[in-house]
Parts: sequence; C-alpha cells; structure tokens
Amino acid sequence: MSTTTAAGTAGAALTDKQARILAYLRENAGDRTYFKSRLIADDLDLSAKEVGANMSAVRDAVTDLTIEKWGYSSGTTWMVSA
Repeated sequence: MSTTTAAGTAGAALTDKQARILAYLRENAGDRTYFKSRLIADDLDLSAKEVGANMSAVRDAVTDLTIEKWGYSSGTTWMVSA
C-alpha cells in the first residue's frame, strides 16, 4: 500500500495528510482567504504542527492555488488564493 497520492494539477506525489490539506484548501478557498493551522487541524483531525509541517509540500505541489505564510498570531496563518 502506498502512502502517496498524486496532486491533481501538478502531478507531484503527496502524502495522505498533504492531500487532505490540499483538498480542504481547494474546497474552502472560494469562501475565505486566511486559514489558521489550528483550525485546519481541527477540521481534519490533525495537529497544528502536522499542518504546518506539511504545508510547504502542499504549496510546492500546486499550481492552481497560491499559498503564503501570512502571520503568526495565536498560531500560523496562511493566505490562500486561487
């Protein structure tokens, strides 16, 4: 059993956690722009640390979203735009 899955647009291999984060961001990017790691983690049953550790791989794998580390106030905030 493989622990990676293909990222839709870029074709890069992502782990299951990274693919779940990416799917979450794609699903919610139209409704909002700023995402806190801890809130993503709550919705995906991960820790905020897991989200932060995987976000750079997600950012590097996608071409349809722009993901920037925006700030650190009560946790890391990410700016995501389509």
